Amino acid sequence: MKFSVLVANFNNGKFFRDCYESILSQKYIDWEVIILDDKSTDDSLQIIREITGGDDRFRIFEHPHNEGVGVIKAKLIELATGDICGFVDPDDAILPKAIENAVAVFRNNPKTVLTYSMLMKCDKDLQPLQPSKCTKQIVNGDPFFFNCPIVVNHFVCFRRNIYLQTEKMNPELRISEDQDLYLKMYEKGNFKFINEINYLYRTHAGGISQNDNKKKSYEYWGKVIWDSMQRRGLKTIHGKKVPEKFNTSEEIFALLEYQNSLTYRIKKKLKIILQSFS
Repeated sequence: MKFSVLVANFNNGKFFRDCYESILSQKYIDWEVIILDDKSTDDSLQIIREITGGDDRFRIFEHPHNEGVGVIKAKLIELATGDICGFVDPDDAILPKAIENAVAVFRNNPKTVLTYSMLMKCDKDLQPLQPSKCTKQIVNGDPFFFNCPIVVNHFVCFRRNIYLQTEKMNPELRISEDQDLYLKMYEKGNFKFINEINYLYRTHAGGISQNDNKKKSYEYWGKVIWDSMQRRGLKTIHGKKVPEKFNTSEEIFALLEYQNSLTYRIKKKLKIILQSFS
């Protein structure tokens, strides 16, 4: 199985060396790296080209104008030639067995369409701070799963041929494009959690989760969930009517409040235990 590492860059060249070296350190060797720059306004592209040094395993492209991460990530998947794809942000890094761990799951589980693992939150110098606590195995085949609160997180890898059977990523999304991908893939098959830290997530002033995009992210995420409800043909959720058109994210998240109850969480845990034996 060939693995495509997908890197969407915008003004993050200064952090790229850590990402680059982490890819070179992979135990699994059948990989390619596709880098697409979203018309950076700094010298990122020059830095990335200097670091990769003409290594033909790294294919570097420049988008003609800035269009946002939804367009860039969708294009990256189109450019990939691997059987399995996985996004790595240029300011982050993956651990040496990250790709190997994912490929092993796909080889042994034909029904698995996507894997995800634990991540380590790091400081601006990529020094570990604390591991993520929310990531765990989810229930597969649940029409009311919307990854809310977020459970599926980096390092996410997926079968490219299955992705091509979906509606594909929404290019209009500048935030929450990853949630759009996850929910569309979820509707096509099983997800498998790899209970290891495979991803180093850098927190710094320029990161999306660190700036004022949080409010916008909430709005985009609500729309992504509503779109998924429409694809699944859901008319009601827990006795409440699903709106025929998207109005506000608050309205959508209110439909999912019951999933925070203790009863719901206990039932979900039991389903996951039973699922592990199937």
